[in-house]
Amino acid sequence: MQFAMNSLDLPGRPEDTRVVVAMSGGVDSSVVAAILKRKNYDVVGVTLQLYDHGAATHRAGSCCAGRDIDDARRVCETLGIPHYVLDYEARFREAVIDPFAQSYAAGETPIPCVSCNQTVKFADLLATAQDLGAEALATGHYIRSRANGAHRAMYRPVDGDRDQSYFLFATTQAQIDYLRFPLGGMSKPDVRKIAEEMNLSVATKQDSQDICFVPQGRYSDIIAKLRPEAASPGDIVHIDGRVLGRHEGILRYTIGQRRGIGVATGEPLFVVHLDAEHARVVVGPREALATRKIYLRATNWLGDEPLDAIPAEGLSIYAKVRSTRPPRPAILHVDKNQVIVELADGESGIAPGQACVFYSDDSDDSRVLGGGFIERSERDADAERMLAQLASVPYRSVA
Repeated sequence: MQFAMNSLDLPGRPEDTRVVVAMSGGVDSSVVAAILKRKNYDVVGVTLQLYDHGAATHRAGSCCAGRDIDDARRVCETLGIPHYVLDYEARFREAVIDPFAQSYAAGETPIPCVSCNQTVKFADLLATAQDLGAEALATGHYIRSRANGAHRAMYRPVDGDRDQSYFLFATTQAQIDYLRFPLGGMSKPDVRKIAEEMNLSVATKQDSQDICFVPQGRYSDIIAKLRPEAASPGDIVHIDGRVLGRHEGILRYTIGQRRGIGVATGEPLFVVHLDAEHARVVVGPREALATRKIYLRATNWLGDEPLDAIPAEGLSIYAKVRSTRPPRPAILHVDKNQVIVELADGESGIAPGQACVFYSDDSDDSRVLGGGFIERSERDADAERMLAQLASVPYRSVA
């Protein structure tokens, strides 16, 4: 017997279709559960307890801990759906917090939200949803997905201000086929309106922050505790080799930073490199940050054709190296398994550990083609030469 497709592009009636909703305790995931319940799906709410860092479990903007679990439970009671809390604290530390701290200690600028989606939510929780007999896992992410041949593909959401596609580039094809994103066609005000209409207790709750597990937003506290070497003092060095001063740990600096560097020379200075091995913060003029070529690692390709089928001259795509900026023209190259992106307009302040995400175009409905983590960037010839010369000089601190 052939069944008609329901609103989630699944065969069968909604009441015969079980959907697990990942509920963080915020308004977005709560409204997802509410929408699906209103459409008569068999909804099961699951909340992951991810961490317990004292103040972080009670502050506004946290998620998946403390009062957020209570908020998710109250929403499920209001909707009349079952709610389960799963203790993923050890797994979250292993897959997200420890790599986050390790990456910072290595002089990178990691994105823990990507790691969380890649491991805990879309791997571990997805497997749990399947164990519960669910035909889909729904989340409150602002991104769209729809059928693309025998599979599904992801597209930017209607609400460009809430676009979370940058943080979902590592989602695999098998995961995309199982996931559903009911909020992709809605705006944030629409979501809050539904929450109010359905008398959800979280209707006016503050949105969560990106780094949800960091107390008071001070990530340096956690990094210093888990990777003390990142808090070791060292020299602040100009790209031309001059030692300008001292710092109290590279964990307090990011590539492209201008304010709070701790030295003054009468010229605008920016952090252009973090030398973790020698605990050096390398600074220089804005021009030393300019780059057009990015080398990626752990690339996840979601295009229709295989990555190794990209022609020698490269593939025209659009790319984002920051979540808050629109996709810009770029050329994607693959050279002996090394994925390289050439940015047509260039960019500055690109840091290792960040993401470069691929899109089909720059429209509001562009398709997500994957992405990768930035391993290194190639700057202009002068900056590359000065950095190479600096690295070749035997290091001796002035301390």
